[in-house]
Formats: sequence, structure tokens, C-alpha cells
Amino acid sequence: MLVDDITLTVIAGNGGNGAATFRRDAITARGGPDGGNGGNGGNIYVLGSTNINDLREFRYKKKIQAEKGGDGSRHNGFGKNALHRTIMMPLGTTITDVGSGKSIEVQDTTTPHILVHGGVGGKGNVAFKSPTNRTPKFAEKGSKGEMRIIHLELRCIADVGLIGLPNAGKSSLLKMLTNANPTIANYPFTTLEPNIGMFGIYPIADIPGLIEGASSGKGLGIKFLRHIEKTKILVHCIDSTGHDPVQAYTVVRKEFEHFNPMLLTKLEIVFLSKTDLIDKEKEITITSLFALMKKRVFTGSVYKPETIQKLKEVLTEELQ
Repeated sequence: MLVDDITLTVIAGNGGNGAATFRRDAITARGGPDGGNGGNGGNIYVLGSTNINDLREFRYKKKIQAEKGGDGSRHNGFGKNALHRTIMMPLGTTITDVGSGKSIEVQDTTTPHILVHGGVGGKGNVAFKSPTNRTPKFAEKGSKGEMRIIHLELRCIADVGLIGLPNAGKSSLLKMLTNANPTIANYPFTTLEPNIGMFGIYPIADIPGLIEGASSGKGLGIKFLRHIEKTKILVHCIDSTGHDPVQAYTVVRKEFEHFNPMLLTKLEIVFLSKTDLIDKEKEITITSLFALMKKRVFTGSVYKPETIQKLKEVLTEELQ
């Protein structure tokens, strides 16, 4: 199960308390103040990782907290600064502060983003010594660390997105193009979550089948439409054995228009699948209909390796 939408509470560490102590030892019976400062609390950072595919780590971990700074001690002992905490997240994760609405996106594995700042350690009574108060009996408490409620939303970073209505042959095509091993069966909604495979160095995402009304919440499509927003190429799979292939194409394009019109501007390849189940005349007729719409059309079948090879060559050319 792909976990791609999580709400999380992050709490930075509190600052340590300063100490209110006075020097007492075998030589000095009534010495001056010697309370040290508290240490700073830990910050919480987020960093991208290519070794994580989704947000399942946080599915049951709703709160992440950094350590508290150490308290100050006598003999001017300063409390230890707490270690900062870094959370690893998959690339493509958008982090939104629920309170302010501000968002950041995890785009690489080298740039850490700070989520919350740790509290500052409180000052010990040494810091409050003055000519008018040579024996301060008080110290400062450490400040509290920041707390935020954040919303995590993952958008798969794939170069190619396989889209289309349910049972259009997307998972079969993914298997032929990559080393992925998705569930394949001859019934709608076999794919219930995006599958990712590698086409050389390029990730390809198989998006669960869309239906009419997906952009308004029907079916599974709306949950996964965001995963194709970052793709460079869309391969629109259309079942050539269907009653009206052009209508099947139009349904998906209308859902794109309602969800995010920018999807309509992406480079698109129309792939007529399952052509081993139709005669050549019907294949030519369907192809000509899309040609009239000035669409780039390829026909093929997983049982015709030469047609898949041709698609591979086109994808390689476009991606490079």
C-alpha cells in the first residue's frame, strides 16, 4: 500500500534550565554564584532520500520530538546542547505548515530543511551577577522548542506516466518497459496504487485507472492524479478492443482539464494496446481517427515485442 498523505506533529527540544548554585567546597564556605547555562534544545530537519519510496514510516508515528538541552550545573557547568534530529523523506514530498499554510518541497538529497527550532538554554545565576546584585539566587529556565503540525503529501517523481481508463493495459506495458512486476489481471482496477519501474535511469509510473468524474472524487483517480504532475512524458494507454477508443481518450483528458489544465500541455504519446486482439483494418481505422486529432499514435501489444521495442526507442529519444 502506497502511503502518500500524512499529518504529523513535530516538536523541537526544549532548552535546558540554567542553574542557581553557589560555590561551596573545602576551601570556600560561602562563595559566589557558579550556576552554568542550560544547553540548547535540538532542531528537527528534513532531508530527501532516494532509498525511501513513500511515507509509511509515519503512518503510525504521529509525533516526532527532538531531545531537550541539558540543564546547567554548579562550578559553571554548561548543559549539553541536544543533538539535532533529521527526518528522511522521499523526493517529491511537499511539506505544508497547517498553521501558516507555507510549503516547502523536498527536491534533492543534499539540502536540509529546518522544520522547527529548538529552545534556547536558560542562563545560570552567574550571568545575572552585577555590582548591585552580587549573589543572584535565581536562574533562567530554558525556552520551549517550536511545535508545528505539518501535512506531508508525496508526488512521485517519475519521468514517464502511464495513464488511461481501467484495464487499458498499463501494468502490462510497465512490465514490458521495465523490471517492475505489477499485478496483472483481465479486470478493472487491478492496480490500486501507483507502480514504479525503471526504464534505464528513468522512473516510469503506472497510475491506477481513471474514470469519468475522477477529478471530483469518483473512483481512485483523484487520489493519484497528483503523481503525474511532475512527469515529462505521458503515455496514454487506450484499449483498442474497446467500444469507442476516442471517447476513452476524451474522458481522461477532460479529467485532466478539471484537475490541473497544465497536464494537457505535457508531451503525450497515445498507445493503442491489445492490437493482437483486433484485425488490421480496425487498427488502421482507430489510428486514423487519432491522426485526425493530430495525436502521436503508436499501436502495439505485449505479444508483439517489436511494437514495444519501437515505443522504447521513441521514449529513449524523447527523454534524452
